Amino acid sequence: MVIKRNTLIINFIYKKIEEVELTVKTGNVILKKSKGIENPITGYLFILPQLLLFIVFILYPIFEGFKMSLFRSTYAEEIFVGLENYKELFQDPVFMKSMLNTILFVIGIVFLTIIFGLFVATTVYDKNPKYISFIRGSYYLPVMVSMVVMSMVWNFLLNPANGLITYLFNEIGIKNVSLLGNTKIVMYTIIFVTFVGNVGQSIILYIAAMIGIPSDYFEAAEIDGASRWQRITKILIPLVKPTTLYLTVINIIAVLKIFVVIQLLTGGGPNNASVTMMYYLYQNAFVYNNRGVAAAVGVLMFIFAVLLSIPQFKAFGDKK
Repeated sequence: MVIKRNTLIINFIYKKIEEVELTVKTGNVILKKSKGIENPITGYLFILPQLLLFIVFILYPIFEGFKMSLFRSTYAEEIFVGLENYKELFQDPVFMKSMLNTILFVIGIVFLTIIFGLFVATTVYDKNPKYISFIRGSYYLPVMVSMVVMSMVWNFLLNPANGLITYLFNEIGIKNVSLLGNTKIVMYTIIFVTFVGNVGQSIILYIAAMIGIPSDYFEAAEIDGASRWQRITKILIPLVKPTTLYLTVINIIAVLKIFVVIQLLTGGGPNNASVTMMYYLYQNAFVYNNRGVAAAVGVLMFIFAVLLSIPQFKAFGDKK
């Protein structure tokens, strides 16, 4: 029985060797596809679980959200109103303010994250590995902290009555400072708070991308007499363009979803000065029970994110 089993194993191995032939030509090894991989159904079976998750948790909610935006919900029934919810949105000055705040939020966070991330990464990428690790850890630490905890800390620091930042302003002669209570600067304060909590990710990705660039480029540039600034602007920044595009897309999507910071710091105030589209959606869905309008806001946010991301995805395609 043992001999028979060993014979079967040997025959199985020989059969597999015949399926995968190795042809050596001019030093290259060419692998022929095995018979099992030639069937496209096998590939579809591998992606089927992910496809099902995508349909159930992404496509279906998008479809249901669009459908819900065409109805006005009451406690008793749902009434089809067509595009009335969208018309109501664009007639609401609070929603228009939330759109402007969201655009400002997106531009501010993307700009600050990219510029500061590039600045830090280009400064330290060629330094001692221990120093690089220290910088990466230091800047990434706020990213690991919960947004709720971070918002509570900033709420304490910015408290106009006894906050540390208010105290420092008083010490230098600037009295009655309320960064979260001033309608003109509250959005810039929230942008800064959000930037501090998220910039670590861009720094880590930029440093990793720059470390992965072959040293031959820099050696050739040094031989040609290129300065450090020229190496950064002519070699580093162009070669990390895919990272820049990736960070732009994920920051756009992340900013559109930010809610906790605004809820805990300002609650959309003062006088709706810090209301964003996400916070406006929350108010209509859970405070005013106006689910149709909330769904319409969600649809517009989805379209907004797609329109802002298309140029980046197009740039990815052109790069290839």
